[in-house]
Order: sequence, then structure tokens, then C-alpha cells
Amino acid sequence: MVERQLRRRGIFDQRVLEAMAGIPRELFIPLELRICAYDDGPVSIGHGQTISQPYMTALMAQCLELRGAETVLEVGAGSGYHAAVLGALAARVIAIELIPELAGQARSNLEAVGCGVNIRVICGDGSLGYPAEAPYDAISVAAGAPKVPPALLEQLSDPGRLVIPVGDLDEQQLRVIAKSGGALTTRVSAACRFVPLRGGAGWR
Repeated sequence: MVERQLRRRGIFDQRVLEAMAGIPRELFIPLELRICAYDDGPVSIGHGQTISQPYMTALMAQCLELRGAETVLEVGAGSGYHAAVLGALAARVIAIELIPELAGQARSNLEAVGCGVNIRVICGDGSLGYPAEAPYDAISVAAGAPKVPPALLEQLSDPGRLVIPVGDLDEQQLRVIAKSGGALTTRVSAACRFVPLRGGAGWR
């Protein structure tokens, strides 16, 4: 996975590559689908949700440019895999998941793998962020939004980075938004397709 799906496609951040090489992705996937754990695509985790394609997980993490001391907000924790990757790259991760069953599963998975020491999983509406722990040095959104939720921009540190898929229900652009000196700059990293971001500032 690391060599063929990540490095050959331009994932160059060695910390991201090492994190994804060291975290057993199969343990975040339902038992009956673990044969698909390292496929080059998303895998269903139930409740209409998926664990993202490995390349997309790596690309989002790389775009955040984490160095190890950051506090990160992850929106759309799912089964916990992306939070585990972020937890290997940052000092602290707050992972928020709307679906209670998946939030519980993410906690269990992270504990079983032994990588949840610096990760807190919360059940709630991630489209509104999590103001109790704000501001965040980085925010990663693993669901497609119709527009960038204002609360996430408000909760982003200055300087800070937000990575979020934005578009319609069928296709989005992976946007990287940097805040610096009170100003926002945006670039598009890739075309993508994520499950919808649900909640007050997402798809209803």
C-alpha cells in the first residue's frame, strides 16, 4: 500500500508514510470486509459510511503539514482509522462523529490498536466543530460539504490549516485552506468523492 498507492502517487511526507505503514488498517474495518483493507479505494464500515481510500487519507494528512506539536480536530471519525493516523502525527486529536454506534466503534478500535492515548472521540455534530477545545492548529474533514462551515473557520488557529472536501453530493474538490495573519488562502489539492457531511452546517 505505502509503496504502490502512496509513494508512487506523490505522497512524500515521510512521517505520513511511516504512520500509515505502522497502523493496521484492517483492524478498523468490519471483519467480513478485512480482505479489502488494503484495496485502492474506500471500504464500507456500516451506517452508510466508509473508511477512506488510503491515498486520500495520506493526501489529507500531508496537506495539513503536521510537525508533531499540534492539536487537531477531525470531523467524521468513522471507525477511527484517520484519527489514528493523525494521532501519530500530532500531539492531540479531537475526533468527532455524528453516528453514536460509529463513535463507540472508533473508541474501541483505537483502544484495541493501542493508538488512542492522545485521541479523544466525541459523538456530536462535526459540521459545527467542537468549540470546547478550540482553537485547533489543524482541522481535517472526512465528509463532503456543500460549503465550508463557518464554525470550522472560526475554530481554526492563526496560523492554521483546514482540509475539507467541498462540492455537490456526487463530486467534490479537496480544498486546503490556510489562515495566516487573519487572512484565508485556498487551493484545490484534488478532485474527490466523500460521503456527505451531515449536520447543521452540512447536508440536511
